[in-house]
Amino acid sequence: MELLQLGVYGVIGLVTIVAAGAFSARLGIAAPLVLIVVGVGFSYIPGAPTSVPHELILLGLLPPILYAASITVPVVDFRRNFSTISALSVGLVIVTTAVTGYLLYLIFPQLSLAAAIAIGAVISPTDAVAATALGKKFGLPPRLVTIMEGESLVNDATALVLLRSAIAATASAVSFWDVAGDFLFAVAVAAAIGLAVGFVTVWVRSKITDPLLDTAISFAVPFIAFIPTQFVGASGVLAVVVAGLYSGHHGARRFSAQARVAERLNWRTLQFVLENGVFLLMGVQISGLISSVIQDDLSAGLAVVLGVLMTAVVIVIRFLFVGPVLLLLRAELRRAERAQTRFGEFLDQFRRRSDVSARGVRRQQRAEAIHERRGQDLAQLQAEGLGWRGGVILGWSGMRGVVTLAAAQSLPDTTPYRPQLVLIAFTVAVVTLLLQGGTLPWLIRLTGIRGADAVADSRELAGLLDELAESGLAAIESPSLELPEGQMIDEHVLERVRSDTLLRAQSAWERVERTPTSPVSPQRQYRALRREVLRAEREALLEARSAGRYPSRILIRAQAMLDLEETRLEQIDNPGGS
Repeated sequence: MELLQLGVYGVIGLVTIVAAGAFSARLGIAAPLVLIVVGVGFSYIPGAPTSVPHELILLGLLPPILYAASITVPVVDFRRNFSTISALSVGLVIVTTAVTGYLLYLIFPQLSLAAAIAIGAVISPTDAVAATALGKKFGLPPRLVTIMEGESLVNDATALVLLRSAIAATASAVSFWDVAGDFLFAVAVAAAIGLAVGFVTVWVRSKITDPLLDTAISFAVPFIAFIPTQFVGASGVLAVVVAGLYSGHHGARRFSAQARVAERLNWRTLQFVLENGVFLLMGVQISGLISSVIQDDLSAGLAVVLGVLMTAVVIVIRFLFVGPVLLLLRAELRRAERAQTRFGEFLDQFRRRSDVSARGVRRQQRAEAIHERRGQDLAQLQAEGLGWRGGVILGWSGMRGVVTLAAAQSLPDTTPYRPQLVLIAFTVAVVTLLLQGGTLPWLIRLTGIRGADAVADSRELAGLLDELAESGLAAIESPSLELPEGQMIDEHVLERVRSDTLLRAQSAWERVERTPTSPVSPQRQYRALRREVLRAEREALLEARSAGRYPSRILIRAQAMLDLEETRLEQIDNPGGS
């Protein structure tokens, strides 16, 4: 009967998640916020479950959630903003943990400093789901979204390592150097294991030609990285993130197009369900937490008030930390500009040398590549500078979520005021999500911050597609090109391939130059006619299926071919869509 009830609750939860995702856009409210409120209401239904084992979230849900987020983070953008991400994900977490922990130590007389630091670590990390989902939805600048996403992916590792050290300190004496050594060990070993897992799994998956099997293996990757890392005492969370970054970056070269499409669609679906499911679980547990509080020690109402107070503290700490970080970023940018100028002068001197040996040529090529990469990094950082508007949004984007939810419940049962402390942590998570998440769209409009320039992006896309088309045309027009079995190249076939190669770039330039009075271009006519042909072919396919004129396996293959071409046309018409 329990399994049946669990299945019923699972179905209800899944339907609720889908409904929240469908209607949240119409309501103008992010789905996570809706699900928290729905979960709270659901928890008061008689017989409804009001508690979830924290191991289920930390071990079962967190690894795939972080992996799904990390495989979509561009490694180039992550590298360009590494200093900012490191400052927020390590420095800010440590400061927040120390300040909030000490305040809780002063508030609760029976609470040891180590236990107070533990709860401070619980409420210190921001949430990867809430921050970036809202940031992308409301059109924040790409660099700001990258920083928010990178911070919330890495700071989970910092917080959980601090939590582990603080819990250990409650049982025995732990020095500062013990904590520092534990942190360095956790980071170094996790990075090594994550890279190893990423390398091995990418190599294995590149040898698999079946997209179904490839995606199935990808579902195991976060757990392959997480479990052994946790076993050796390092940060499994960081290992998952590193493995995801590696897989996402190298998948573009090593995986087939079908495998990438299948992985992207399947992981997006799984990510949607798991992420939103966590927020639903967060709301469901509220009533159980309130009922578990012992009124004589500290009432539930007072615990919630203290949670609101801690929310104000973490928001203030974040703003105080973000300001100096932005100043340091500007100073770092000026240093990078001076360094690039000096490197350019050195490179000019290197070019004037008469060393034409193979070693000299290789050294010059490496120096040229480094100079170009640094120049591109510098140009991007200059173009996407973070002004006061970005600082305000970054300071207000400190929503808590998944890790706070699970880590709070991992506090030892012997911890004084444990139910109240867990309720305080949940209050911080819920209030930051509802308050900061709910008002972030209004703040974005108030500050007037703008995301990427759509026209400029379209122009850059068209330029890139021109570059790709040029390389493609050079390949088919190369004198060394040979067809199988020595076939001669038919000029009509070559012209058709040439026309198809130019189609994407021509369509992209057409969108850049389109005006309300622009005549219908040949490319738009072609796509419109081709879609009409596909519509008619699909009707004919359905009619053939109804009549049973062909075997099902043949009908399925034909439908897949129509779907593939229709998807290609949609991507040409809407290259920014996912």
